[in-house]
Amino acid sequence: MAGLRFAYLGSGSRGNGLLVESADTAVLVDCGFSIAETERRLLRLGREPRQLAAVLVTHEHSDHIQGVGRFARRHGLPVWMTAGTKAAGRCTEHDDVRLFSVHGAFAIDGLHIQPFPVPHDAREPSQFVFGDGARRLGLLTDAGSSTPHIEECLSGLDALVLECNHDLHMLAGSRYSPLLKRRVGGRFGHLSNHQAGALLAALDCRGLQHLVAAHLSQENNTPDLARQTLAAALGCAPEWIAIADQDRGMDWRELA
Repeated sequence: MAGLRFAYLGSGSRGNGLLVESADTAVLVDCGFSIAETERRLLRLGREPRQLAAVLVTHEHSDHIQGVGRFARRHGLPVWMTAGTKAAGRCTEHDDVRLFSVHGAFAIDGLHIQPFPVPHDAREPSQFVFGDGARRLGLLTDAGSSTPHIEECLSGLDALVLECNHDLHMLAGSRYSPLLKRRVGGRFGHLSNHQAGALLAALDCRGLQHLVAAHLSQENNTPDLARQTLAAALGCAPEWIAIADQDRGMDWRELA
């Protein structure tokens, strides 16, 4: 391993997992898959569980945490989460759980991690900025709206993973119940393409090497719609923007 790099096991409502590496430190952010599926997806990316230093958890929703406890116990990995996420009760007392504050940076070996709070319908959700001392990668999914603090955290990055959960018109016309539509599209739900584009336009993106659209709804969005909206905000070709896929994930991206 060299420098800062990242890859996706998969991203979407049926399971999430992001790999982040710096020098000789690798962490898995969320684990929404079974043990066998997580191991299979790691192998596809050329990694084994024994190479991981820890599992980080953003929040307690099942598509992010359902495999965390079993996978971490099998492979002897510590699990990092907020006190609120732990209080939600999705990890047992036998797990090696280590707590962090959404307002305090910490490090796992050579990887620097800056958490920040997000508006989402979970107990104490967090997203992250990862750094190796030279480059920084930002992660923002599972947020219903942006805040000035989020914009401050995500400005001036070298790479950004940004939620583009739904297209507003597709969500409005979908088979979702009125209650679910309000939840997904609400202030504590998920970012739409339009919201993601507006957030991107507010950031300093001059040093951005990679932009990844993540957590796309398979029913209420398409990769083309997400790419078009982000490209318009960034002033780049849509093809430059990567998509974190639910089934295929995303191959390694390296920060120069």
